[in-house]
Amino acid sequence: MSFFSIFKLTIPVLMGYIPLGMAFGLLLSKLMIPWYYAFFMSVFIFAGSGQFLALTLFASQATILEIGIATFLLNLRHTFYGLSMVSTFKKFSWKKNYLIFGLTDETFALLKTNEIDEKNKEKVYLIITALNQSYWVIGSVTGAVLGNILPFNYKGIEFSLTALFVVLSIDLYKKSKLHKPFFIAVIIGIVGMLGFPSEKMLILSLSLAAAVLILFRRNLEDAK
Repeated sequence: MSFFSIFKLTIPVLMGYIPLGMAFGLLLSKLMIPWYYAFFMSVFIFAGSGQFLALTLFASQATILEIGIATFLLNLRHTFYGLSMVSTFKKFSWKKNYLIFGLTDETFALLKTNEIDEKNKEKVYLIITALNQSYWVIGSVTGAVLGNILPFNYKGIEFSLTALFVVLSIDLYKKSKLHKPFFIAVIIGIVGMLGFPSEKMLILSLSLAAAVLILFRRNLEDAK
């Protein structure tokens, strides 16, 4: 599989990560944080929603405990789809450490929705993960630099992550034999929007979804 073929697989992520990364960089510059923080956060943290959450919590002067709890709950979803990659990653060399670190929602969707032969899987997975992170780094640094130079109205640009994840989720739904978790996620999301306080909706919905998936995991798997 050529590099260009692999690059083509990541184009949907590129189209989402560049503008979304720019939105993160612009928000960072709005808070008067130096542009190079965007680079280091995107290289060593590389968690889109987590980085946006960090900026929000920094702006509200949240405590370390609040930041820790919120970040843990927000990223708890990685545990579930990360476990589904264990059997694959354990066959790889030391590169699996980077693959685990770089396993975002969008990267996971790409890895699961594309058929890759076992011989080239490690190389292809590594290139996909590295390309996706490079898009995020480029976008966030560009946004942070431009935010300090040009006036920019970035209202609504943060929705690009939601749009990107919806598209990839639909693709994953079509290729997956296990559909119940998707419907459960939709129901919990609706319940969260209608029944939870807006400022705690995300954390409470994630906690509820995690509890449901853990308690009814076997039932969901048996329903395949």
